[in-house]
Amino acid sequence: MSNSGAWDEEEERFDEQDPEDSDQDELFEHFRIVADKGQELLRVDKFLQNRLEKTSRSRIQSSAEAGNIQVNGKQVKSNYRVKPGDVVAVVFAHPPRDRELKPENIPLDIVYEDDDVIVINKKPGMVVHPGYGNYSGTLVNALIYHFQHLPLYQQKQPRPGLVHRLDKNTSGIMVMAKNEFALTHLARQFFERTTKRTYLALVWGDFQEDEGTVIGHIGRDVRDRKLFAVFPDGSQGKHAVTHYKVIRRFSYVTLVECKLETGRTHQIRVHMKYKGHHLFNDDTYGGDQILKGTTSSSYKHFINNCFEILPRHALHAKSLGFIHPTSGKELFFDSELPKDMSETIQKWETYAVHRIEKEN
Repeated sequence: MSNSGAWDEEEERFDEQDPEDSDQDELFEHFRIVADKGQELLRVDKFLQNRLEKTSRSRIQSSAEAGNIQVNGKQVKSNYRVKPGDVVAVVFAHPPRDRELKPENIPLDIVYEDDDVIVINKKPGMVVHPGYGNYSGTLVNALIYHFQHLPLYQQKQPRPGLVHRLDKNTSGIMVMAKNEFALTHLARQFFERTTKRTYLALVWGDFQEDEGTVIGHIGRDVRDRKLFAVFPDGSQGKHAVTHYKVIRRFSYVTLVECKLETGRTHQIRVHMKYKGHHLFNDDTYGGDQILKGTTSSSYKHFINNCFEILPRHALHAKSLGFIHPTSGKELFFDSELPKDMSETIQKWETYAVHRIEKEN
């Protein structure tokens, strides 16, 4: 019998990423067990309970119900009977980790909460999950503190309750699970892309069209592995699809709504850059420079004022829809733009009006 965390390469890749990396619709293998030649027929939940320390049978059954138990590469239910030579794998929506996570009393902007899920409006600047250079002050530290009484948050989970992420400097709606069943149920929805997510982004330049779709594999930039890039020929990275629609035009910048069909790291930021519309003040992908407009000193002063008001990339996760794990009802949550983005947009509205008046 062998028992190992089989995705060492995936885990290493994950650890290289900045802690504020965004949503990832993928599953990671945590345990891989090959049944002995003399293995008697045994239910897979019992088989795993015998081999995984500190893992309850109910938790294993919840994972199986969510499709996170695989035998020979295929999803199985709890009553599947393991036979000699079977390869049993346990997969989850987060990579395996060892680091101890500490509770911290950090206020949360709670939009909705019940016994199964909690929906928050994340503030810009908050890292979601502890990582290199950010081992405190994160959303996970806050969740562990606020839910210390819940079993899920007492087991030192690699990412308690989280099924998706937002970049550090992206604000907006997030959902977290409060128990094991909800966690596996929500993770499956994100993996199967049945959730409904919309973002608002302020980007450089104007669009010829009112709406469109960007399709292009996203993977690590071959010149700088801290960044991501589009590989239109599909030679690298993973399939990614972003639908966009123009909301308001301000001549030199545009407010667009983006809907994610996939959830790759930095997807909107990378796809918009690929289209030639870098996110406004995105210092990672070049949007923190004046990319459109005039060369006048007054315009430069105006842009610098906008950068001061919005000292981050202009991206907000405005809404999120998903199926409630217990009730089966579809829930939908919307949010207002945060103050820094709304004030910046208001400045651009005023600028555009004055520019039109001058031209006339």
